[in-house]
Amino acid sequence: MDTKINVESIMTRKVATLLEEENLRQVREKLMGHAFNHLPVVDSGKVVGMLSQRDLLRHTVAGVDESLVARSREARYLEETFVRDVMRTQVLTIGPTQSIKEAAQLMLRHRIGALPVTSADQTLLGIITENDIVRLYAEAL
Repeated sequence: MDTKINVESIMTRKVATLLEEENLRQVREKLMGHAFNHLPVVDSGKVVGMLSQRDLLRHTVAGVDESLVARSREARYLEETFVRDVMRTQVLTIGPTQSIKEAAQLMLRHRIGALPVTSADQTLLGIITENDIVRLYAEAL
């Protein structure tokens, strides 16, 4: 396999994104029914945060208490809690011309499953996930 393949060649270009002012109910609806595990948070096209399905689960109690009171409390919490309240603001990004090897090493070192692909000014161009890298290597084998 060519180790000089760059991120741009396998990144997803049409990226589902979030806005800081969306509430967690809206986020849950975006994540359900789609295979998104990581959603970049953007402001005017620039990456300002990241929210993963794991982050969302950390802020809910779904499945722990099935009572009507618990479900009502969670529904209210999801309505009143916004992306800006729970997103990760320390976001690692990668440039489109960097190698797949660099992307994989960053993900492994920082134990993350996705990297937003950005221009020098942090404008979102795409996203690369661990699944993209595994798919590339699986096809090469």
